[in-house]
Amino acid sequence: MSTTTRVFNFSSGPAVLPLPVLEEAQRDLVALPGVGMSVMEISHRSKTFEDILGRAQEDMRAVAGIPSNYKILLLQGGASLQFSMVPMNLLTPGATADYIDSGSWADKAIKEAKKVGTVNVAATTKAEKYSRISTDDEIKLTPGAAYVHMTSNNTIEGTQWHRLPQVGDVPLITDASSDIFSRPIDVSKFGVIFAGAQKNLGPSGVTLAIIREDLIARASDSLPTMLNYKTHAENDSLYNTPPTFGIYVLGLTLKWLRNQGGLEAVAKVNERKAAKLYAEIDRTGFYRGTANKGDRSLMNVTFRMPSEELEKKFDKEATAAGLDGLKGHRSVGGMRASIYNAFPEAGVDALVSFMQEFEKQNG
Repeated sequence: MSTTTRVFNFSSGPAVLPLPVLEEAQRDLVALPGVGMSVMEISHRSKTFEDILGRAQEDMRAVAGIPSNYKILLLQGGASLQFSMVPMNLLTPGATADYIDSGSWADKAIKEAKKVGTVNVAATTKAEKYSRISTDDEIKLTPGAAYVHMTSNNTIEGTQWHRLPQVGDVPLITDASSDIFSRPIDVSKFGVIFAGAQKNLGPSGVTLAIIREDLIARASDSLPTMLNYKTHAENDSLYNTPPTFGIYVLGLTLKWLRNQGGLEAVAKVNERKAAKLYAEIDRTGFYRGTANKGDRSLMNVTFRMPSEELEKKFDKEATAAGLDGLKGHRSVGGMRASIYNAFPEAGVDALVSFMQEFEKQNG
């Protein structure tokens, strides 16, 4: 398939990658310039790969303003493994971890943490089908908690934090899988930021963990070697064979992010894309947004129609029109347009036009 026939990919993850990144990876896939081998063939102990890893880490520090007292770990196992690694490393015996339950992935994180130690669900909007983020006065934190865990963007339900919970000196942990580097971030406000790469950073198979160094020291030496943050921090993510190709593409994506003007520039585009789509959803009432307006996600736009039959028809006709991946998560139904950093604004315009025509035909 040539680049001229690419569809608009609204999938929630693995998701759209920047076209220049795909083209550069394609161009150099068989042999990296000056190396004579594919990036998928070179040793992770080679100078070539060390340079790829180092550049990716440097670009990430530059893009996100990551302070020097934070380690950047590139791991495997997805954000779902971090649901276990965070409490295993940071929830010390006798302590309590606070979790803010804002969506399906936060709920999964809570279940894993409870297997490790004591968990306090500090707030939840589960009874409201996670249609909003808890307010500050609803969040009941434990004095002296080991940490507070939040999920910055709820991929399934289409909600997003547009502020940070007030946690004092307690380390704030965020699962940022679906909005990582989509807007400026003050890394110093967090103890740990983790994310699967497959939505905004690269292909599936790479997991990012940005960890404040003093927290790494909490980990017990009795932990399994591969589940201990110390192992990966001390070995610069090279204790075992890392996902080399995924890290290479992540590096290209970070370079692309810098070329776009960084997180401030990307955030403006993301806000504009989301505003166009929400304006169409709110225009007549034929489409109905599922998230509270003040908590709407800029990454995952969720909406319903008057009937499930119409939603099935919409999905089928949209796919035929080159608008792929709009079906909502199987657990909630409806429609979902995931419009991550790399998603082109032209695709949002195409979807808005399709929505208007579909309403004329079916409204």
